[in-house]
Amino acid sequence: MSLTADDVKKIAHLARLGIDEQDVASYAKDLSGMLDLMTQMGDLNTDGVEPMAHPMDQAQRLRPDLVTEQDSREKFQAIAPQVEAGLYLVPKVIE
Repeated sequence: MSLTADDVKKIAHLARLGIDEQDVASYAKDLSGMLDLMTQMGDLNTDGVEPMAHPMDQAQRLRPDLVTEQDSREKFQAIAPQVEAGLYLVPKVIE
């Protein structure tokens, strides 16, 4: 797919981007190349290919699910301006 200078200007306007007139041709070429690459990727046969979460066969390192802090709810609610039934009361902001 080949984008024209007018297409690039419309895209820039919609994205609220200011581009210089001398850069429009360069942007049109680069964006057209990206769209062509996406078209090529869309034409590939991916039957039997399972989706991957990561391109490398790696697992994410996770920390142990352990409690590391004590419950300080009572301490924090003791200094709160208004508390009722274990909940913080705040002023109404939406009518």
